[in-house]
Amino acid sequence: MKGHSVVAYDVNVEAMECLQDEGASIVSSPAEVASKVDSIITMLPNSQHVRSCYTGEKGVFETVQPGTLIVDSSTIDPSVSKELAGAALKKGAVFMDAPVSGGVNAAKGGTLTFMVGGDEKEFEAAKELLLSMGKNIVYCGAIGNGQAVKICNNMLLAITMIGAAETMNLGMRLGLEPKLMASIISTATGRCWAMELYNPVPGVLENVPSSNNYEIYRLMTNSGLAEKDFSSVFQFLQEQHKK
Repeated sequence: MKGHSVVAYDVNVEAMECLQDEGASIVSSPAEVASKVDSIITMLPNSQHVRSCYTGEKGVFETVQPGTLIVDSSTIDPSVSKELAGAALKKGAVFMDAPVSGGVNAAKGGTLTFMVGGDEKEFEAAKELLLSMGKNIVYCGAIGNGQAVKICNNMLLAITMIGAAETMNLGMRLGLEPKLMASIISTATGRCWAMELYNPVPGVLENVPSSNNYEIYRLMTNSGLAEKDFSSVFQFLQEQHKK
């Protein structure tokens, strides 16, 4: 994070090693993080993981200091955000939900959008922290409202991604070249994020999941593994990491 000293914990050892290489201090649990800092940011896969991180054994709430600002950027059930905000309040800490949108490239570029819910008096402090990682930091209202906006956003994204996939499939079946079709649609009335920045067709855009997975498939095919089962993917990646 730009301008901040970072104390980090992750269950993934390799992820922590990468952070350590970038200058972060590495610790052994969420509780140890909480004992050393006055601001905490978490980003986890689901509600169960978030609840465990805060209320489980060696969790944040075991050692969190009064006055600590907690920002959870996971995408979870709004009711869990409200539950944890109440638990944080009992510890004298402030909990805000701030789910994120923008994708991998926006994360790398520091241009993410954060949808923030919580006490409005604490928003400016949270905004200052999140500007280290994002560009659009928006206050959405009471705790849980950030999650509510993210759910609505994800619903629309799912619909447009399905539409983009169906559109590309139709065009290709009609003989259109995928890159040409995508470039035209991205400057026309059908323009959308799913088409322009996250196109689902392999090879249309670089550095998006569809193209990254396709690149692995192409390399495996060239290595003579096209007829192997799924276990060959793991073996192939292992060999690549050794190089």
